[in-house]
Amino acid sequence: MSDFYAGYDGMPCQQQKCLIHLIRDINEEVLKHPFNEELTFIAQRFGILLRQIVDTIDKYGLKKFHLGKHKRSADRFLVDVAALPCVTEAGAALKKRIEKNNAKLFTFLNHDGVPWNNNNAEHAAKRFAYYRETADGQFSEAGLNEYLVLLSIYLTCKYKRVSFLKFLLSQEKDIDAFAGSVGRRRPLPMVELHPEGFTFARRERKQNRDQTQERDTQ
Repeated sequence: MSDFYAGYDGMPCQQQKCLIHLIRDINEEVLKHPFNEELTFIAQRFGILLRQIVDTIDKYGLKKFHLGKHKRSADRFLVDVAALPCVTEAGAALKKRIEKNNAKLFTFLNHDGVPWNNNNAEHAAKRFAYYRETADGQFSEAGLNEYLVLLSIYLTCKYKRVSFLKFLLSQEKDIDAFAGSVGRRRPLPMVELHPEGFTFARRERKQNRDQTQERDTQ
């Protein structure tokens, strides 16, 4: 799942392009060229198709069994775009973009659980951006790696509607197992602020400084 950045095209795997990015770009072009019939043709047909697909997702979720009924409509959309004679620069550019990515626009129809947009990924990236602004560059590589691990767990818990704090306190390692054990969870352990014997680096520096001052005084 990715946006339309060309660097992703070199990855040897099936891909699903973010259709929200495509919708946004189509809308921008239509607003710039409101009387362009080529853009209107593509925008109307794509909008109708995607609304039908989203209605199915809202009702059944991301299940290929139900999404499969839209494959024919998706193929028809791609055929119609390919057959569209474009004489305007804006229309030709959009047609070329859709043809270039035609095998990556509706991949999610063939799989369970594959989203049609990358909102979750962008949301996660924003969380890191907020942390970067707060930390103001004052972090090490090791500290950053630890933060990213916690951020990944936090966001996974959020998407699965699981309490991040309760999951950490449970000492479970599998979020799905934890989420499925409602009603039969073991009692939460006493809160552990940090492992036994662990000393914060800042406190350690203060202790060393106090010991040095004490020796100097003696």
